Amino acid sequence: MKNYNRRNFLKKSTLGAVAASTLSISCQENMSKSSAGKYMGDFAAKPYDNVKAAFIGLGARGPGHLKNFSTLENTQVVGLCDLYEDNVKRESTRLKDYNKNSSNVKLYWGSENNWKTMLKETNPDIVFICTNWKNHAPMVIQTMLDGAHAFCEVPLALTTLEMWDIVNTSEHTQKHCMMMENVNYGRDELMYLNMCRKGVVGDLLHAEAAYIHELRFQMNQEERGTGSWRTNHYAEGKGNLYPTHGLGPVAQYMNIAREEDNFKTIVSYSTPALGRKSYANKNFDKDHKWNKLNYNNGDLNTSIIKTNMGRTILVQWDETSPRPYTRHNLIQGSKGTLAGFPTRVALEGGFEGISEDHHSWIQGKDLNLLYEKYDHPLYKRLNSKTKKSGHGGMDGIMMYRIVECLQKGLPLDQNVYEGCFWSAVTPLSGKSIDENGMPQEFPDFTRGKWKQTNPLNIIT
Repeated sequence: MKNYNRRNFLKKSTLGAVAASTLSISCQENMSKSSAGKYMGDFAAKPYDNVKAAFIGLGARGPGHLKNFSTLENTQVVGLCDLYEDNVKRESTRLKDYNKNSSNVKLYWGSENNWKTMLKETNPDIVFICTNWKNHAPMVIQTMLDGAHAFCEVPLALTTLEMWDIVNTSEHTQKHCMMMENVNYGRDELMYLNMCRKGVVGDLLHAEAAYIHELRFQMNQEERGTGSWRTNHYAEGKGNLYPTHGLGPVAQYMNIAREEDNFKTIVSYSTPALGRKSYANKNFDKDHKWNKLNYNNGDLNTSIIKTNMGRTILVQWDETSPRPYTRHNLIQGSKGTLAGFPTRVALEGGFEGISEDHHSWIQGKDLNLLYEKYDHPLYKRLNSKTKKSGHGGMDGIMMYRIVECLQKGLPLDQNVYEGCFWSAVTPLSGKSIDENGMPQEFPDFTRGKWKQTNPLNIIT
């Protein structure tokens, strides 16, 4: 297969999510009729004694992933690539302290296409992609075409057409493509997954997920850094631009795209767009590029997903408004509710020694007894090793599991279809807004095979 055509990709993906999404929906029927290869739901690759990795993007997230990977046993870094020389040389120097097995690392910087050269010259087993959003799809696709497994920062892609391309490439090449949703490995998220599997809250009915994180300060990164490219998305994007941190965990509680249930439709509305324009006017000269943008995307987006089983999922996004950080992380069942921010639990019949009924939250110090009983075995096994790895230890647990699964030849905790379903909220919410809140149907990236995909195990 030929290299992924970057020019065509940029035409349809550089902040053109709505147009490309409309095209992809028109192509869905044809897409779903033909599979490019073998289904990847429970795919396990051959085990690797020593995992060789290359890294694309060493700005915000890449350095943490590099450290977490290279400090694990039987790992090797073969290539580092970034647009900026100082990023590459800084991480190359640090790598010497992390991993004695990575003594002949090839370094690449400067050209926007040097990552392609690195893939050809270093022949990695896996590639970590930590770049701006518009590059995720072409990079994961080319990685798989060049014979490596792809591990990508969130979101996996910007349009449903790109997501179909990723699925088809993964199935054709028989290569993993995992969107690295680190929040699935947080302590509370893992405990709630364990409690849901044990039936503590009964039959699951409703979930709430969010990414509410005030990030206006990133606009001060004017020429380089996350704000230099992300700011444009607030102007030209639409809908929920960053859904997966809150959505990933609750989707796994519900076994979405894994045997039991799947996303069916989504409706979406956004508030007026006021905060970014106000911030730009206050903090930059009137002729500054940020004051020349028309910030069309609403400050807060609210979407509701309906599943095949009739469950509901509220998904919210807001990176602009002045309010405390929250992911909601709520799962409601027929026998109780588990919620986050702050962590709190209400159970019908209460919990021995703490509460008698569900009319008051179990929270604060009282949670210690719940942690003692329901902490996920994966967290208990790895927390002491990973607690300093980033984001309260979730980054380290995620990386440990990636390497462990590759070395043991196990299926990954997150498959390519989950990355697509969770990321599809962005283009579908935008299309719903364009159509005044009309429901949008999720593409079935599995072509119906999610019904034969095993739920995520409670890994010990």
